[in-house]
Amino acid sequence: MAKIQTLKSLKKEMLAVARNEREAPADAGETSYESQEVFESAEAIVRLLTPENRHLLSLIESHRPESVAELANLAGRAEPNVSRTLSKMAATGFVKLIEGAGRAKRPALLAHEVIIKINVLESKDVIAFA
Repeated sequence: MAKIQTLKSLKKEMLAVARNEREAPADAGETSYESQEVFESAEAIVRLLTPENRHLLSLIESHRPESVAELANLAGRAEPNVSRTLSKMAATGFVKLIEGAGRAKRPALLAHEVIIKINVLESKDVIAFA
């Protein structure tokens, strides 16, 4: 299970470590695919995770395409459209675009699950990927 932490809390923790006021967490050196406070709201993440875009994520997981062009072909979508969508998903932590053969980029899935913590009294949502 991913550690859920607000950006403010993470910053406070990192500053304390930098000032030698506390030890770094045991997992501090590990790669984390968590992304928090990337989205303004839960609605923003829902707008990105359309059925078509979730289908792309499913195709990446099941077929492991070697390029964006191959993924576009599998999805029956135009390559520029898929490329734009993947860029958004890479910027938000759903996928990673890995250098492939030539100029090709190979999409790799980073997140299988999204956890949204909604405080009904505030308009701030915390989003984490696992």
